[in-house]
Amino acid sequence: MRLGVSILVALAAAAVSAEAPRSAYVIIVHPANRASRIDRTFLAEAFLRRTTRWPDDTSIRPVDLGPDARARIRFSEEVLSRSVASVRSYWQQRIFSGQGLPPPELPDDESVVAYVLSHPGAIGYVGPGAALNGTKIVEVN
Repeated sequence: MRLGVSILVALAAAAVSAEAPRSAYVIIVHPANRASRIDRTFLAEAFLRRTTRWPDDTSIRPVDLGPDARARIRFSEEVLSRSVASVRSYWQQRIFSGQGLPPPELPDDESVVAYVLSHPGAIGYVGPGAALNGTKIVEVN
């Protein structure tokens, strides 16, 4: 009996660990954007404003969520390889030295979606349950 319970527990644990992890954010672009996939390095460079143009020469217009948003925290860690505090420090140094301004920080997913829809070169991220309202999801390589 004890062996049977142990086997069931092991099988249940294996099934849970085999599920694909659900991302804490979804990358979205303007619906006219031709991209369906985006390289993680390109994405990071766009949000740090080291890359400023899409391949079709449209200006990239990144947009961030506020610093406490779960999607922002995970995006910063997974894509930018920095904490939100580190990203904000990066921007303070860039602003102080006259090297640029950070992407706008918007308060919620709905605001990010509205921004992306109103700017052809826009790219942003929202939580996985957000209403996308016609924005286009891009996969990250």
